[in-house]
Amino acid sequence: MKDISEQVGGGTTTASTTPAVFRQAMGRKGDAVAMRYKEYGLWKDISWNTYYRTARHIGSALIDLGLEKGDCVSIIGDNCPEWVMIDMGIQCAGGVSVGIYTTNAWQEVEYVATHSDSVFLFVENEEQLDKWLNFRDNAPLLKKVIVWETKGLRDFSDPLVMTYDALIEHGRRLDSKAVDERSENLRPDDLCLLIYTSGTTGPPKGAMLTHRNVTWMAEAVEKQNPMHEGDAVLSFLPLCHIFERLFSVFAHIRHAYVVNFVEKADTVMDNMIEVSPTVGYAVPRIWEKYYSGILIRMTDATKFKRLVFHTALKIGQKRATLKMNFEKVPMSLNVLFSIAHLAVFRKLKERLGFERIRVAYSGAAPISAQVLHFYQSIGMNLIEGYGQTEGTGVTSASEAGKAKFGAVGTPVPGTEVKIAEDGEILVRSPGVFAGYFKNDAATKETLIDGWLYSGDVGVIDEDGFLKITDRKKDIIITAGGKNISPQYIENMLKASIYINDAVVIGDRRKFLSALIMIDEDNVVKFAQDHKIQFSTYGDLTQDRKVNELIQEEIDKVNQTLARVENVRKFTILPKKLYEEDGEVTPTMKIKRKFVNESFSDTIEAMYR
Repeated sequence: MKDISEQVGGGTTTASTTPAVFRQAMGRKGDAVAMRYKEYGLWKDISWNTYYRTARHIGSALIDLGLEKGDCVSIIGDNCPEWVMIDMGIQCAGGVSVGIYTTNAWQEVEYVATHSDSVFLFVENEEQLDKWLNFRDNAPLLKKVIVWETKGLRDFSDPLVMTYDALIEHGRRLDSKAVDERSENLRPDDLCLLIYTSGTTGPPKGAMLTHRNVTWMAEAVEKQNPMHEGDAVLSFLPLCHIFERLFSVFAHIRHAYVVNFVEKADTVMDNMIEVSPTVGYAVPRIWEKYYSGILIRMTDATKFKRLVFHTALKIGQKRATLKMNFEKVPMSLNVLFSIAHLAVFRKLKERLGFERIRVAYSGAAPISAQVLHFYQSIGMNLIEGYGQTEGTGVTSASEAGKAKFGAVGTPVPGTEVKIAEDGEILVRSPGVFAGYFKNDAATKETLIDGWLYSGDVGVIDEDGFLKITDRKKDIIITAGGKNISPQYIENMLKASIYINDAVVIGDRRKFLSALIMIDEDNVVKFAQDHKIQFSTYGDLTQDRKVNELIQEEIDKVNQTLARVENVRKFTILPKKLYEEDGEVTPTMKIKRKFVNESFSDTIEAMYR
């Protein structure tokens, strides 16, 4: 087995439980701004003192209402200060915090709340409260359901329902000695979180993360790309996902920067411009959306502006190619890039809210090398990270300025990575989880002799960079016996501004085919520009010119692939994929098995 590892230098984290780290941040920062949120069009500040004090009130109240050490408490709601205050209040009281996706149907909320044996449930508003009402008789362990957004809440009385304000007031009246004792008596190996995985292959599994896991990761991830107290981030990914939780909670309380919460899900781009964060992070779908939006807008620009943009982009691409291959950039090219940046890229980044970004991360799913190269070309340090919930979010990442084509960086300090004989990536670090809650069988399959078996297949190159080739279970073996990595081909297809997602088919088949999900905004613009008439999304997907457009995009990709990897046939799916239909996860990853089953007739038609 090939093996690479990094060790943490200069000691360990200053504290190894989240309440202890939290208390240190409050002691350092006091009345400085911890977080900001927007209300009635204005940004409002919350200090570290207020954050800490409110979390202690929540913790005190929960203990008084019956929370025992190690009890689980579920939270469902959009990103906001209340979410993270509740999260830290639970942890300060010795409880285990369990996030639930706001998009989950009530049956899924019931599954997480009951499987985790939660004794309290925090809900944001009436919509989320109604989900609980559907299963209240099936969750006898719940002592209280606490609602934090009461505007518009219908007037009704229920002994199990309590408002957030009433809970805070209850905690304020109590002596805080109980919550302080709980916090001080916590140990690094006590459970801190249950994070339920997306469930791409079955029911969600609750990954058990300890205080040691999250406090260690908050420090380790910063060693590759330092974070400072003057930094600002924009919180908009689901807080119940480890990616957002790491930046909005654990790294936040460790490095004491400012977290800005988006107003709502559809104002991310506006809020990005207003905040102009110094550290950016998002899933590939977001970066791809920005990328395609830029290119589409350029098609409407004047001929002169298009010429200037593409000239600048060619300069940027040449420079980025050298940098991403670790080759020296000539001084003349750096001078040309400086001119291109002043004339084009600086203004472009200002219009997007990217002008202050020092480093930006793409994670949670693979990103197209072409998209990554584009951002590097315009002078934005977008880098790809790799990890999973079971490893507390991050296994490897590139350092700013050291991104490499097709690679997800080097292991974070203190992490060991090796490749098994069958190509599977194995990980060992203080960030590796404690196992799956109430699922010993799955734990034994995933944790063996201290190593996390990731389920991903990859290689380690000569520079020590990790490259992911595919999910182990997704490898296609064609009828001719050839092993194909569908993920690589799918990422190439998704680089097209007209393709939102793709599922490559071909296991035990004579050739590869693909199910295509179009990018609705860009294809609609194409249809309008070419005077294509349509009334529904389905009409758009069946149009001859649209199918010819997608064929052209596939042909471009095929030219870069080996013949056996060529996509010979495709079908544009006539409907969008929705989480509520079970076709994608809350983080918008396609459930490959479900899609294959749902569109089996469509797939078979391509092979007749």
